[in-house]
Amino acid sequence: MVASANARLRLETVKLTALFGQHRAVRDVSLLFPAHTVTAIIGPSGCGKSTMLRCLNRMHELTPDASVTGEVLLDNVNIYGGAVSPVELRRRIGMVFQRPTPFPTMSIYDNVAAGLRVNGRRPRTEIDHAVSRALQQAALWDEVKDRLHTSALDLSGGQQQRLCIARAVAPEPEILLLDEPTASLDPAGTQRIEELCHVLKRLYTIVIVTHNMQQAARVSDYTAFMYLGSLIEVGKTNELFTKPTIDQTEAYITGRFG
Repeated sequence: MVASANARLRLETVKLTALFGQHRAVRDVSLLFPAHTVTAIIGPSGCGKSTMLRCLNRMHELTPDASVTGEVLLDNVNIYGGAVSPVELRRRIGMVFQRPTPFPTMSIYDNVAAGLRVNGRRPRTEIDHAVSRALQQAALWDEVKDRLHTSALDLSGGQQQRLCIARAVAPEPEILLLDEPTASLDPAGTQRIEELCHVLKRLYTIVIVTHNMQQAARVSDYTAFMYLGSLIEVGKTNELFTKPTIDQTEAYITGRFG
């Protein structure tokens, strides 16, 4: 991937391999994620997309018998280095999952504030400001500002997913990882999340895994196509979808396999 001259590199993988026991789910992937862009990772089910994403904030290692070789560099520092705290890393690289996962026993307010309280107590005014900011960034503030202390489960599915985005951005991460964030949403909810991607990339570097090629074309600046754990092709989204250079990529995006 070639970044523009003024796009500062935030995240990079170098010969990244992710294993479950002896099985290589991701194979020697080297990929760049320039600052303030959206990179979509596409490919058929089981190609390693979500595993790749989980390697970017060390969630892969939480799975029993899972391991990683190679490097993931955040501003040129290997996140798998011994001096890197996984907890602190996940504050810098937030993640939103396929299905909305609000904490069921918490209010809307407490869901967003949860990540802010990990490292000890903060002044209430500071938390109030961060919760308001995060809900506004997630385009949810106007819908919930009068019921912040009601259950998060009272929200619709699309609202719950935007709440999860607010929870992820509340600690002000630098990278935002989205793992098929609209897979369980209706078209209206999907549209709101896609619109958010365009807004949030001004603040964050975004990596989105999606099975929906139309969605990748709509929201991303760059697209990476994976197959059987390997990176097949990556490039600017408009070029990859209109003039792919690899036959396998063209076969996938035209629906001949996958």
